[in-house]
Amino acid sequence: MPMGHTATAQAGSGGLTATEHRLANGLRVVLSEDHLTPVAAVCLWYDVGSRHEVKGRTGLAHLFEHLMFQGSAQVKGNGHFELVQGAGGSLNGTTSFERTNYFETMPAHQLELALWLEADRMGSLLTALDEESMENQRDVVKNERRQRYDNVPYGTAFEKLTALAYPEGHPYHHTPIGSMADLDAATLEDARQFFRTYYAPNNAVLSVVGDIDPEQTLAWIEKYFGSIPSHDGKPAPRDGSLPDVMGGELREVVEEEVPARALMAAYRLPEDGTRASDAADVALTILGGGESSRIYNRLVRRDRTAVAAGFGLLRLAGAPSLGWLDVKTSGDVEVPVIETAIDEELARFAEEGPTAEEMERAQAQLEREWLDRLGTVAGRADELCRYAVLFGDPQLALTAVSRVLEVTAEEVQEVAKARLRPDNRAVLVYEPVAPAAGDAADETEEAAAAGADENEEAAK
Repeated sequence: MPMGHTATAQAGSGGLTATEHRLANGLRVVLSEDHLTPVAAVCLWYDVGSRHEVKGRTGLAHLFEHLMFQGSAQVKGNGHFELVQGAGGSLNGTTSFERTNYFETMPAHQLELALWLEADRMGSLLTALDEESMENQRDVVKNERRQRYDNVPYGTAFEKLTALAYPEGHPYHHTPIGSMADLDAATLEDARQFFRTYYAPNNAVLSVVGDIDPEQTLAWIEKYFGSIPSHDGKPAPRDGSLPDVMGGELREVVEEEVPARALMAAYRLPEDGTRASDAADVALTILGGGESSRIYNRLVRRDRTAVAAGFGLLRLAGAPSLGWLDVKTSGDVEVPVIETAIDEELARFAEEGPTAEEMERAQAQLEREWLDRLGTVAGRADELCRYAVLFGDPQLALTAVSRVLEVTAEEVQEVAKARLRPDNRAVLVYEPVAPAAGDAADETEEAAAAGADENEEAAK
């Protein structure tokens, strides 16, 4: 039977508790009771993301996320979606640099179904994985890349800026979507080997939060997951550490058909899970977190040189986090005008630090965001998994709010002075170009020759 312990409510946890358990096969289980509403959230994090991929096989972690919804030994085809939605639940999965997660929110009396479904695909996906499902989901992911990255304004910004911020060969140099060439190159055997390596119970954390009976829930987990064998062949992820500062600005200019000029920048910031990372979060909230922030006030309200401006933190645990700046210019304003204003605001902030009012407002904003997250069963289940997988301790999720509130103005000023500098950023500049003169005429002629299929026209 599973071994475990019960956690008492910690200071700063808002009275929330969680119990931790581990099955004999290595699966970590975190349970948190919440009887406010008759729902339960199931969240399963696998410790695998794009940082675990090798050159020539980028996008495999995200492709496999899709394959996990293609059926297993006892659930054929699209059955996972059909069974969950038919029971009144919702579900999805996502892939990041550092993990792949799967989650369901169910009426409480349907919890056993969600656990059985997750266990069936963890234990038996290879039974159903074949060339047909591989080709089907390869096409789905390639189409997702076209729709979300390649064929929308500024769509490749995240990919381009990440590649600038992390050097060639770094595990975070490429994004989870992967390249078209690598998606084409992935084989069925690649997918099977990927599953054998990473989709094992000892490489996963399962959290269940909501209107649950912990004893019954744990019995179901043991029943459905307990017989799945562990696997010990997982390679360690490559080292993602880098110097604190880039040592010089990196810049790329992109000329594309976009609505307006844009300035985007990524600053190298402390790794997630550190006090300095929390200080950086407060700093970026003051500088660019909403319409009351310094940069928004300067560029949008006062100077009217931009129509949108934001500055946020992309938290990463296995590599430096990124401070993500995104500004869309107003009218014919040139990017250097925007850059000068931003550098002035960052220099002033580093020199003077935040005011007491700014600290109070920013910490209240972050506190509200954290409480909103922990206040839903799905959000809490996800955070418990996150802290278990990335930091080894799910209980840290319950005290995250207090850690943000403990950050001092001096720490905020210190991280801004050390990191928010021109020599510690990758910069992406978008310059709009007009469509080629012959494009519209060529499309008209091709459509007439082909019979002007309505679906094709709608997709253009």
